Amino acid sequence: MTNGPVAIVTGGAGFIGSHMVDLLVERGFQVRVIDNLYGGREENIAHHAKEGSVVFEHRDIRSVTPTDALFKDVDCVFHFAGIGDIVPSIENPADYMDVNVQGTVRILEAARHNNARKFVYAASSSCYGLAETPTTESHRINPEYPYALSKYMGEQATFHWHQVYGLPVNAIRIFNAYGTRSRTSGAYGAVFGVFLRQKLAGKPLTVVGDGTQSRDFLYVTDVARAFFAAAETDLVGEVWNLGAGNPQSVNHLVELLGCETVGLPKRPGEPECTHADITKIQSELGWAPEVSFEAGVSRILENIDYWAEAPLWDQASIAEATDTWFKYLGSDTEN
Repeated sequence: MTNGPVAIVTGGAGFIGSHMVDLLVERGFQVRVIDNLYGGREENIAHHAKEGSVVFEHRDIRSVTPTDALFKDVDCVFHFAGIGDIVPSIENPADYMDVNVQGTVRILEAARHNNARKFVYAASSSCYGLAETPTTESHRINPEYPYALSKYMGEQATFHWHQVYGLPVNAIRIFNAYGTRSRTSGAYGAVFGVFLRQKLAGKPLTVVGDGTQSRDFLYVTDVARAFFAAAETDLVGEVWNLGAGNPQSVNHLVELLGCETVGLPKRPGEPECTHADITKIQSELGWAPEVSFEAGVSRILENIDYWAEAPLWDQASIAEATDTWFKYLGSDTEN
């Protein structure tokens, strides 16, 4: 085990968290991971554990106490753990409040009682709702569904712990992260996981609407670099938007994947475009994206077998899975 500073990564066996672990190990940190493996895979960090640079605890963040031994001598905490997806949050909102809000409070309390130097919260751009683009950090907050609300409430708790207790915190509102090791299990969700499994099966890609909608995709290693910068800066109590600042259309993704398509109806509450204004994070943290969209997709395709056991979605199963979405976020409830 290295004798470097101690970093804790919640959700560290998951998609973004495991890449955060990679970067921290590379920078000489001892890394402690807590993950319930709901969406993560222990094999994502197994090589680090074998080398002795990572300690892994398989448990829920809600089990963390203020005097938790995992947090002893901690330098910085990166809080990625939580539950995602729109439809399950509509169906089970209390679960999302419990994990994403109360779970965050438990991690904050452990960080506070162990005098962490910095706490960095993984916030979500979903807090903006159907936002004007490019979206700045001062945009009005308008969560469209319980997942978005729960992540924003976790962010607010993070800043409250800074205000009341003096815990040094920062938060980063992630737009559309993509890359290797993204989740392969659970509910119908992010476009990359759906498309990659369909490609492996030789099935057409299920494109919502006409495919001209665009997302501010940012490759996961660039995400990890931003979080590291947020931990190392002297700035505290700050929030930054995080994207590439260069939205890509679903049709362009389809082109890069080289597959046939079938259509799905447009869904309420989904923006036509997500576009992070990244001026603040560039100027204050000196961060800039390094991996182009084309290069990122190429890296994913080199590792496409990772998604071999992911759920295989088609028009019928997606329609069934998103029925709740249309029921509660339909035109009669739109602003």
